[in-house]
Amino acid sequence: MLDFPRWKVASIVALLAALCLLAIPSFLPESVTNTWGSIPHPRVNKGLDLAGGSYLLLEADTADLANSRLETMRDQVAAEMRRGNPRIEIGDISVRGGQLSFMLRDPTQVDAARERLLSITGGGAGMTGQREWDIQVVDTSRFVLKPTQAGLTQAVDTAMKTATEVVRRRIDALGTKEPTILQQGSNRIVVQVPGLQDPQQLKDLIGKTAKLEFKLVDTTANPAEVVKGNAPAGSQVLPYPGNPLGAPVIAVKRPVIISGDQLIDAQQTFDQQTNAPQVAITFDAQGGRKFARITQENTGKPFAIILDGQVLSAPNINEPILGGRASISGNFTVDSANQLAISLRSGKLPIDLKVVEERTVGPDLGADSIRAGILASAIAAVAVIVFMTVTYGRFGIYANIAVVINVLVILAVMAMLNATLTLPGIAGFILTIGTAVDANVLINERIREERRRGRSVIQSVELGYKEASRTIFEANVTHAISGVIMLVLGSGPVKGFAVVLLIGIVTSVFTAVTFTRMLVALWLRREKPKTINI
Repeated sequence: MLDFPRWKVASIVALLAALCLLAIPSFLPESVTNTWGSIPHPRVNKGLDLAGGSYLLLEADTADLANSRLETMRDQVAAEMRRGNPRIEIGDISVRGGQLSFMLRDPTQVDAARERLLSITGGGAGMTGQREWDIQVVDTSRFVLKPTQAGLTQAVDTAMKTATEVVRRRIDALGTKEPTILQQGSNRIVVQVPGLQDPQQLKDLIGKTAKLEFKLVDTTANPAEVVKGNAPAGSQVLPYPGNPLGAPVIAVKRPVIISGDQLIDAQQTFDQQTNAPQVAITFDAQGGRKFARITQENTGKPFAIILDGQVLSAPNINEPILGGRASISGNFTVDSANQLAISLRSGKLPIDLKVVEERTVGPDLGADSIRAGILASAIAAVAVIVFMTVTYGRFGIYANIAVVINVLVILAVMAMLNATLTLPGIAGFILTIGTAVDANVLINERIREERRRGRSVIQSVELGYKEASRTIFEANVTHAISGVIMLVLGSGPVKGFAVVLLIGIVTSVFTAVTFTRMLVALWLRREKPKTINI
């Protein structure tokens, strides 16, 4: 237990020294650290309650999403039955009571109609492997389509992920630093933007629909002129950051082929022949018909997909795109294809969001919180240092050194994880200062007990660390279990507290046990004392 070879001492000292250095940027103003250039300077971000800013809690209207799915399915059913040969004649499609129904004029076409319905409902199974729609035939010629609970759950989950990405993209456009946008539960999104004092600005931004357009590429434009920002009459130059030809701009014709309002889905898929990543897009009935006509007239020409005035992709129309579905292929990786699909879906919010809670935290309140937290931490630290020094002497001083290093290590780990420090996090710091010495108290009391039993200094210290380590481990496991539960089930301030607590548990065990044991071992090896004052 007290054997510390030189390589082990050097490793521990180097690790703790590096972590302490990484904690320094968090104490310095950003204006100073920004001048360091390539020198690593991770820093702990201040949360909303410390930096001030705006907070919104958004809730999705899942009932509206269910109705939208039924309306979309009605358009798809009507288009699918008219498409192909033979055409399947149906009566009016009714949407009532959370289900869709229609009658066949010719009952002999039941099997053909079922096959077409299976094709537009994904073969009866969605991404989860469960049916998203129940298809029933009633009275030999009436079809009834009803969304399953698994299908609704999957639709809400997909919509919420997309909505979270849309909100993030829009807030990033504000140029704010370290916004927090995360999904809470199954139908809520938490938005925290430090430094932004106007929640109305956030609400206006989130409620605005992004502009998605499809336009033909002007292949007659002179590339040299396009780079200069000049385009032929009837065309315009748009930025194209992902242009495979190198130029970050491209010329497109001004008329809009089709708008994003008619795009209902985009998913990353794989080419069935080459297994290469691609993006599958789906239009509504009207958009599908219009897109089919445009692609028939422009086969072999490229078209541009434009979001908020910036070209995302410009693939070639290799063949007429019929049926309201198309695949965008190219030099995609799975990640890039998925990002393109997200960008396409992010043209508009896929689900209505309403604000259920909003608040503004002023920077003055955050500054007061920081001052109060620093004062409380300083008082706690001084009290612990005095108590440990008076009670345990040299061993108390070693414990105090470990506590100081532990605080710096926690800050360093949080900085490397890009974590955010909140007011409850400061409370976690203060708690850590008190609990960090628990291990040393157990160890020192055990050493005292062994000395009273008449054991030598070396034996007492070795048994003190050895026997107390088991208790320390078990006690911290129970703390860690509580911290994990708070981290998983909690939100906001509770999570902030849990993060600091969990990091503190790991670092305090290391500094309070391993680091202090190393200091004691080096002292015993150097001084070889016959007795100790503890």
